[in-house]
Amino acid sequence: TRPAKHRETSFGARDFGGFQDCFFRDRPMDTAQIAVVGAGVAGLSTAVCISRLVPRCSVTVISDKFTPDTTSDVAAGMLIPHTYPDTPIHKQKQWFRETFNHLFAIANSAEAGDAGVHLVSGWQIFQSTPTEEVPFWADVVLGFRKMTEAELKKFPQHVFGQAFTTLKCECPAYLPWLEKRIKGSGGWTLTRRIEDLWELHPSFDVVVNCSGLGSRQLAGDSKIFPVRGQVLQVQAPWVEHFIRDGSGLTYIYPGTSHVTLGGTRQKGDWNLSPDAENSREILSRCCALEPSLHGACNIREKVGLRPYRPGVRLQTELLARDGRRLPVVHHYGHGSGGISVHWGTALEATRLVSECVHALRTPTPKSKL
Repeated sequence: TRPAKHRETSFGARDFGGFQDCFFRDRPMDTAQIAVVGAGVAGLSTAVCISRLVPRCSVTVISDKFTPDTTSDVAAGMLIPHTYPDTPIHKQKQWFRETFNHLFAIANSAEAGDAGVHLVSGWQIFQSTPTEEVPFWADVVLGFRKMTEAELKKFPQHVFGQAFTTLKCECPAYLPWLEKRIKGSGGWTLTRRIEDLWELHPSFDVVVNCSGLGSRQLAGDSKIFPVRGQVLQVQAPWVEHFIRDGSGLTYIYPGTSHVTLGGTRQKGDWNLSPDAENSREILSRCCALEPSLHGACNIREKVGLRPYRPGVRLQTELLARDGRRLPVVHHYGHGSGGISVHWGTALEATRLVSECVHALRTPTPKSKL
């Protein structure tokens, strides 16, 4: 493997020539230069997939923030899908299955500890019987079944529940693990804020936009907006099973170093500062489900802004300006369900990148006139 490569820069758009010289000096002429903008779970997983699946390419991940400062680092990381209204269910199930299989293989390998991926069992509980007693993802998780009356006695305010085993993907470990794979396959990471995707032309042949909320500016997408999420991270090592209210608003997710308590779902709220009242409400709701949490200690508050959109945007756009062209693959808008589908959507984004690279390598037929 090649040595890890990371550059911190603050140069302007006109300086990308020097960047190109130092980064790409030893590359074959037909190597496709791919820029991935964004270093959350969508960006890094896409970069890994491209490195593995697109031949003769070089991948550079460019972002103003890397782990541990991304939105993904705040995510609890439980693989329980969220429904996207604008995306067909069969497509959502495919994304979830591909992601589950990818992480399940890691959980069953020697890499599990380094990658922060492990199995966890627990309950999803409801105060009234849901219209859909068996969700579309029931046959992807392990051992899905209806909770027994005896189990439901633990939750006297709830009348229905589902028991299953799923995966937890802890991004403060998983993101560095992905970065290591990118650099090990010859990729680069670059700390830089991109204001306009045209800054990357002509240094890069294809750009993958995984900028999340940054797509409001970079892609002019008014459909994407923040949904503020505040969580508590507490020490409560006796809590071993996850508990999730069917609404998805209240949850208790045990992890390797702490238990995550949630949450909030505040649409259009850009505030990244923890709110004391939110914290009191979260703790109160979680203690109602698991009274032993009254004994939790070392409470830390975390806030993230989920990049919400009615459907994940997975689409190729050909930017054109003054006779120049720049193929852009958009891959963003996962909202609160990003961890659950990230590998599946990264594979789809990679297929779009592969099509762009193939088109660049295919000579344009010359006119006979």
